[in-house]
Amino acid sequence: MFDAEVWARVPFHFWSVVFFVFGCIVGSFLNVCIYRMPLGQSVVSPPSHCPHCNYSIPWYLNMPLVTWLYLRGKCANCRAPISPRYFLVELLTGVVFLVCWLLAGHQSAWLALIYCLFMAGLIVATFIDLEHFIIPDEITIGGIVVGFVCSIFVTGMHGEVELMSRAGKSILGIAVGGGLIYLVLRLGKLMFGRHHVALEPASKIIFTETMLVLPDGNIPYEEIFYRKSDVLKMDAGRVELCDRCYWNVPVEISLMSSLLKIGEEELKPEEVTHMEVTTDKLVVPREAMGLGDVKFMAAIGAFLGWQAVVFSLAVSSFIGAAVGVTIIALKKHERSGRIQYGPCIAAAAAIWVFGGYRWWQMLFPGR
Repeated sequence: MFDAEVWARVPFHFWSVVFFVFGCIVGSFLNVCIYRMPLGQSVVSPPSHCPHCNYSIPWYLNMPLVTWLYLRGKCANCRAPISPRYFLVELLTGVVFLVCWLLAGHQSAWLALIYCLFMAGLIVATFIDLEHFIIPDEITIGGIVVGFVCSIFVTGMHGEVELMSRAGKSILGIAVGGGLIYLVLRLGKLMFGRHHVALEPASKIIFTETMLVLPDGNIPYEEIFYRKSDVLKMDAGRVELCDRCYWNVPVEISLMSSLLKIGEEELKPEEVTHMEVTTDKLVVPREAMGLGDVKFMAAIGAFLGWQAVVFSLAVSSFIGAAVGVTIIALKKHERSGRIQYGPCIAAAAAIWVFGGYRWWQMLFPGR
């Protein structure tokens, strides 16, 4: 099926159209992943439905690009608005798949498809991180496994023909991707380990089993508590547990050390099923990146190799700085606030795929 001679018998740009259409179809599925993965829902069942009225969408109203335009961005049943993100993701995926074919199709249809798979992962990771500040393990850890397997079976990955060379470069990419970003994470922890979050007076904070719920967003615990020395501190006007309340007390929480201190009383966090705190300021332990970024870069290394990891780290830092300065200049973000770094890494990795590797070859010939 993927014999180069067979594909060559059909005009090259016929496949260009096929890749664009196929990409739009895949983009429709990526929208499902973006919506359901952070909620822990299956991406297969139930079938596509309106999140407002649960209307099951028939196939003829589930056509990429066309349906959103035809319905003018509204549900056919309840007329609730459908986010423009759905149209954007479908169009973006179609364009990305087309570019992957134009770049790699002359070399190998398999290689073009692998790049499409990789770019689909970047798209899902980007939109989930933008909305939820997380990159799911299905994308990161799954990407590491899939990238390594593809490196074994697909000739041309990492620019190599020999199986052992491809596998070795993939393993090295995983090690450098995870190790390098882990080092950056630890250094960032030492340099920027405390973050003061100013809140509105008497703001309510809810502690769930997996994350800290703030009035303007959520922070997963894995991004706050990384070492045993990480402690979340606040001066609480009120602390409400299931069976009692406290007033005007300091609160300290360290999940890694299994410590919850309210005033002079010490409790076990795992024994507290519900806690709400009213305060106007938090002191949050923070790192330059989250563990999700470490795994994400390891996945990039599995697909693209260690050079792409170094390139992506360097370029993503410039992208992140430009985005941060722009947002602050537009007064859309506080200087101490959080900026999602996953999309910056994804953009840098996409630049590598779409030609950035040529810059590396010019700067470091033969490496």
